[in-house]
Amino acid sequence: MDQLHIFTLFFLAMLIISTLMRLYLSQRQINYVADHRAKVPDSFADKISLEDHQKAADYTSAKVKFGRLPLFYEVSLLLIWTLGGGLQWLNQNILALGLDPVVTGIAVILVFTLISALLDLPFSVYSTFVIEEKFGFNRTTIKTFITDMVKGSLLGLVIGVPLLYVILWLMEQSGDQWWIYAWLVISGFSLFMMWVYPTWIAPIFNKFEPLEEGDTLNRITSLLERCGFNSNGIFVIDGSKRSSHGNAYFSGFGRNKRIVFFDTLLKMLSDDELEAVLAHELGHFKKKHIIKGLAISFGTTLLALAVLAWLMKAEWFYTSLGVEQASTYMALLLFTLVMPAFTFVFQPLFSIFSRKNEFEADAFAAEQTDAKYLIHALVGLYRENASTLTPDPIYSAFYDSHPPAPVRIARLNAHA
Repeated sequence: MDQLHIFTLFFLAMLIISTLMRLYLSQRQINYVADHRAKVPDSFADKISLEDHQKAADYTSAKVKFGRLPLFYEVSLLLIWTLGGGLQWLNQNILALGLDPVVTGIAVILVFTLISALLDLPFSVYSTFVIEEKFGFNRTTIKTFITDMVKGSLLGLVIGVPLLYVILWLMEQSGDQWWIYAWLVISGFSLFMMWVYPTWIAPIFNKFEPLEEGDTLNRITSLLERCGFNSNGIFVIDGSKRSSHGNAYFSGFGRNKRIVFFDTLLKMLSDDELEAVLAHELGHFKKKHIIKGLAISFGTTLLALAVLAWLMKAEWFYTSLGVEQASTYMALLLFTLVMPAFTFVFQPLFSIFSRKNEFEADAFAAEQTDAKYLIHALVGLYRENASTLTPDPIYSAFYDSHPPAPVRIARLNAHA
């Protein structure tokens, strides 16, 4: 059996395995949540009502059940684009225009992205205006939804096209070591985007207002001083414009770091709880989780580019995936499309790393504030965001970057 058939069968096998795993995990989650729907876990019995617990169970099940439909759609579309000849058809039509190879590559990728986005649109609409609406979380209007889509598309063109041009040019012109140069460009671009995001990109979509003077600001400022954290401001974002879910985060790096609270979060939590949540976020900074995450991201990107550099030289890589003409841009597009089928099994490794960071950040928060306030804050967020208290352990190991609620609260109780 030649390489063409071997890789085709290997791709199909990995696609089937990853799809069956995702279906199996989703069914486990649905069954586990349903089995524990009738009773609030003992550790939360005095904090969360049965009504709120059942709402979270129903919300979780609704999202997981709905997620199966896009899964079947994604798999079908992937097969159509590759073995079904979709990319070959698209490539032939754009090649007929006689454009420069790099410009041809950009055109192929942009048209592919546009078609994919339009086909994905019904799922996004249903998720926002049916599921989120049903459970009382959606506050996005049709106007906001369309405006966000237009802004995101324009921003993607302004930022993405120049980057894509540079990457494709390097693949065409810089020889066998192109992947090292491309990695340097991508890494530098990522750091630049982290720096400009807080002040230039995020405000395109949301309004940011400085946190008002008062006790809340004074307590937060005192915490920042104790932790040695220098920021470029403490802001409130109008998260309620799109959803009633609450959150907090800090973004940027160097002198361009920003602390951001959702306006919905400020309404949910007391000052003590808000301080504890911020201490957790600062824990990620103090424990160098951002730097470690970047190192892992840069390392996996370098590895992926090295594999791509090897595959793009092999004719069987193209023909076994339904493309007749080998090209740099088609290698990049094919690699991006099929890679998830091969990497899904490694997801728990990233979850383990992420959960370790969350435990460390919780421990840091418990040192800087009273752990009971972080517990109260988390319980409030679980309740208000309808986060299930009883996720299936195996499903959670694949999909959840944060520890399950009972495990996380138990750890914090130990600190308290």
